[in-house]
Amino acid sequence: MNLLRAASTISLLTLASRITGLIREQLTAGLFGATGMTDAFLVAFRIPNLLRRLFAEGAFSQAFVPLLAASRATDGDEATHRLVDAVATVLLWALLATTVVGILAAPLLVWLLGAGLPTRAFDASVVMTRFMFPYIGCMSLVALSAGILNTWRRFVVPAASPVLLNLSMIACGWTLVGPLERAGWPGIYGMAAGVMLGGVLQLAVQWPALASIGMRPRMSLRWQTFQNSRAHPGVGRMLVAMGPALLGVGVSQLSLMINTQISSNLGEGATSWLNYADRLMEFPIGLLGVALSAVLTPQLSAAQAAGQTERYSRLLDWGLRMVMLLALPCAVALLVFAQPLTAVLYHRGAFTAQDVAHTAQSVMGWGVGLLGLIAVKVLAPGFYARQDTGTPAKIAVGVLLLTQALNLAFVPWFGVAGLALSIGVGALVNATWLLRGLQRLGSYRPEPGWWGFALRSVSACVAMGVVQWQLSLRLDWIGLGQHEVIRCLWMAGSLGLSAAVYFGVLFLVGLRPKALGRPS
Repeated sequence: MNLLRAASTISLLTLASRITGLIREQLTAGLFGATGMTDAFLVAFRIPNLLRRLFAEGAFSQAFVPLLAASRATDGDEATHRLVDAVATVLLWALLATTVVGILAAPLLVWLLGAGLPTRAFDASVVMTRFMFPYIGCMSLVALSAGILNTWRRFVVPAASPVLLNLSMIACGWTLVGPLERAGWPGIYGMAAGVMLGGVLQLAVQWPALASIGMRPRMSLRWQTFQNSRAHPGVGRMLVAMGPALLGVGVSQLSLMINTQISSNLGEGATSWLNYADRLMEFPIGLLGVALSAVLTPQLSAAQAAGQTERYSRLLDWGLRMVMLLALPCAVALLVFAQPLTAVLYHRGAFTAQDVAHTAQSVMGWGVGLLGLIAVKVLAPGFYARQDTGTPAKIAVGVLLLTQALNLAFVPWFGVAGLALSIGVGALVNATWLLRGLQRLGSYRPEPGWWGFALRSVSACVAMGVVQWQLSLRLDWIGLGQHEVIRCLWMAGSLGLSAAVYFGVLFLVGLRPKALGRPS
């Protein structure tokens, strides 16, 4: 399969996931607004999600997938199947133990992330944590399956399965909230049911795909089978490889834990405001960052392996120009047009005008660092292609310390928006640090014409920003909520006009985005 075509497929499915995720957040905002109970659900959902990102999609995948690919290349499919069986059996035992401990320790886990929750919300969060904790088991097995399928170049099922989580939460939120509240239970429990349903469905769709390539894992709960699996040399190598990977992934998750804890102490709704803003920020990162990383990573690795230093540098240069061209206008929109975007997406039902104001401030905080957040997706693979995972991890530790220092300064001034601003500034430092590191190594040398390119891009962004600023001031985006269709039409027209101004100015100043194409 052509790598660019595969990356395009993944990007389109990522778009579907982001759109359904946005609809999910709109439903949550409309049904529950930004309250203590919404915060309770977000804290409860964040606990298994954090462990999933740390162990399943993070350290486990980074250690398992290279081992799997090497085994298939050197030992063949039969030996690789035995490796998969051994890893799956050990993983199953670890997941059962983790789930039992997590359910028993739910009050402690909720306290670690949300000690500031009101008593009723804290108790509800404990209940939802216990109910949703098995989700990490489903998603860890999904990560195992996705690693196998991607190694066999079956990209569609792993990329499409996150949509099922969003659809499950939308369906359960839509159908269960009313009956639960009439029965005297918090309606937010319906969202927790959607999480578990989504986890089960994501795992269910992987199994037929694995069977079609003859790689469905054979797992067992027999003690002797576990002992034999644990003795498999591949399992030992994977566990050793997970150590360094845990450091890199753990830093970002620790930052998330700290921010969640801080937001829970800033009053009811603060965790929710940050979450709703995060969804807006994740949209451009998911589309631009994931696409650029997917396209560049294999090409950078191939260029590095072949000793093609010039091509390696040109690939990085092309990626950074794409970041400037596509991410900078998104950052400007989050900064200048935050209130209209937030109002159109969330201002309905239980989500009040005050919630719009607080969420928009957090969106602006994310906008400060969006360029850095997406640039890291281009620059970090530059180190990974050199088989250097240590340098990005060390930089991440330094940025974590900086971010928490910035929280001490920003949160007292800006409240929950200060958390987003701290991460945004930290991302810019992270990207700059990675860039300087690649330049010092001699791996990246900017191509001629950067200053002119940057000046043209910034000029177009300024023109677009002025248009959005005027639209933000001249239209009552909150008041237009009484006429939902009209407000949505105004937003569609505003975004269309913004795009026309941006690309029109680029054309007038002589920059043709299509002419950039792909690096040779």
